Amino acid sequence: MCGIVGYTGKKEASNILIDALKKLEYRGYDSAGIALWNNGKINIARIKGKVNDLKKEITGNGNLKGSMGLAHTRWATHGVPSERNAHPHRAADVVVVHNGIIENYLELKEKLKKKGHRFLSDTDTEVIPHLIVNHIREGLNFIDSVIATLKELKGSYALGIIREKKRVMIAAKKESPLVIGVADGEYFIASDIPALLDKTNRFIFLEDDDVAVMQDGKLSIFNIDGKKIERPVHTVHWTGAMAEKGGYKHFMLKEIFEQPRVISDTLIGRIKEEKGVVEFEELKLPDITKMKKIWMVACGTSYHACLIGKHMFESILSIPVETDIASEFRYRNPLVRKDEMLILISQSGETADTIAAMKEGKKRGAYTLSICNALGSTLARESDGTAFTHAGPEIGVASTKAFTTQLALLFLLMLHTGKKLNLLNSDEIRKNIGEIKKIPHKIQTILDMSPTLEDLARTYMKFKNFLYLGRGINYPTVKEGALKLKEVSYIHAEAYPAGEMKHGPIALIDEHLPVVVLSPGDQTYKKTCSNIEEVITRQGNLLLFTDNPDHEMAPKAKNTFFIPETIYPLQPIISVAPFQLFAYHIANLLGTDVDQPRNLAKSVTVE
Repeated sequence: MCGIVGYTGKKEASNILIDALKKLEYRGYDSAGIALWNNGKINIARIKGKVNDLKKEITGNGNLKGSMGLAHTRWATHGVPSERNAHPHRAADVVVVHNGIIENYLELKEKLKKKGHRFLSDTDTEVIPHLIVNHIREGLNFIDSVIATLKELKGSYALGIIREKKRVMIAAKKESPLVIGVADGEYFIASDIPALLDKTNRFIFLEDDDVAVMQDGKLSIFNIDGKKIERPVHTVHWTGAMAEKGGYKHFMLKEIFEQPRVISDTLIGRIKEEKGVVEFEELKLPDITKMKKIWMVACGTSYHACLIGKHMFESILSIPVETDIASEFRYRNPLVRKDEMLILISQSGETADTIAAMKEGKKRGAYTLSICNALGSTLARESDGTAFTHAGPEIGVASTKAFTTQLALLFLLMLHTGKKLNLLNSDEIRKNIGEIKKIPHKIQTILDMSPTLEDLARTYMKFKNFLYLGRGINYPTVKEGALKLKEVSYIHAEAYPAGEMKHGPIALIDEHLPVVVLSPGDQTYKKTCSNIEEVITRQGNLLLFTDNPDHEMAPKAKNTFFIPETIYPLQPIISVAPFQLFAYHIANLLGTDVDQPRNLAKSVTVE
């Protein structure tokens, strides 16, 4: 996820762009850049670092002036954070900034190389200006060249495009956010409204496959077939703080609601449904057929992802998987060997205990594979291989979207490994791909029921202790649900395997203890029903979450929340969403500091 802004008008663009970019820095902060058009020439400045570093770079630079320009703050997805991978990217006289992922960029890049195009970065974005230039050389005008290029792209994009020879700015959108700000005689583009609120409160919300052309003080919008269309101008009544969070009260809530999109982003470029394969172009895995064992190691929420990953891999692939908390791993002399793989999971890639576990695994000869959300992080740099989630920056301390993208990536890795081991054929993989493609929509149906979960939160916010129960792959899910409640509301919550309840926690159950049970209609259904009966017999306050509309315990529960059905390995990705919202709404109603809970840090960089 990156932040892009653009301006065309009569004012000096540099300060407008830098100020707007600073308001989008939460979208990306590993590099930044700016391009300014001035009398038929475009000058560019790019840096590795933050927007303030870019501001210092251009201050006093007489060449970086102009009344039209583009700027970008980057969250790396292709190519490590560096000046050469920073945006804007240029080919001949065409300059582009981009948010999104071009999944067929390698194929396009090879085609362009054969035509003599020379690439200077490792990014997927750089193919875009080269494609535009290629079409211009073939005789198309600038606008038609952009449209022809868009038709060749697979994936997602929000684009700002300018060219030296024409004072024209083009914006285009597909599956990535992009708005146009409208003012008196000037136009702006931005990834999000907050960038522009101090400039205008009038916005056009572009839709997928829209192409907007801003030239000579006029705006024209076309579809990808070149047909002119109209989009209404909306007046937005937001404060700056509201806008930064996209209108949500807290970053945590915004990030919960971003999950359908970021899960889709994590799938892009990896699933090949028509071929029945899952590909990780960035990975060079060892010979999986010789792999005797897999370890999964992490901390906190990422450790819960490991526990779910163990169920995925063992149930489908029959490969033994051992999970470990990173802070414990190297202190117990783990029996890691050369013919084993160590998978390390971290949102930031800077968690000290996880990095230490990775180094311990490497020392013992294991292949180390990190699942990470941050290009250029220590874990990503030092592991033997890295598969990146595409959650974008996660600002709220309590992890939400990073967790679900980790689960999505583990599922894809399981399918990829299953094909390598000849345990899953193309038809089976195609079926599983079809199921995970439905996940974003199913999560959205839960998000649409947020008011119902808020009502439940209002009912349960008065309680001081909670017991969460689940079985099988859903035991780690309830652990994550309990953790979320503890983190943001400061209410004590404990999770247990439902079958273990009678071995201790049952002594706590009475009418004053809410018991949250996750009970889908899977192979654990009947056993969990028996456990629920034990709760009800002791007057436990049962809050049931299930995907079974005919759940036999639902009439006996104080409250029931129904979730969409999916296949067993994917249940946690869907089931965790209502737990996230339930915890958020309780914390919000109690008035805690939701985004920065007391005593917690986003990235634990000390052991």
